[in-house]
Amino acid sequence: MERKSVNSGSIRSVGYESSSQTLEIEFTSGSIYRYSRVSLEIHRKLMAAPTIGSFFKDNIEEEFTAKRIR
Repeated sequence: MERKSVNSGSIRSVGYESSSQTLEIEFTSGSIYRYSRVSLEIHRKLMAAPTIGSFFKDNIEEEFTAKRIR
């Protein structure tokens, strides 16, 4: 999955695959997580958020199933 670099203190890049509703987050620590069943709307809101890290913590981190891939 291709990820785009973002301007965030805790998140390095974000990728999204609409066909599987999978969100991939690469953190500045180097770890990568995939989140399942994330709607396109949530992805759009994440990418448009003034503070991506805060939006992630408030709306994604505890709301969606995650799998660490690195």
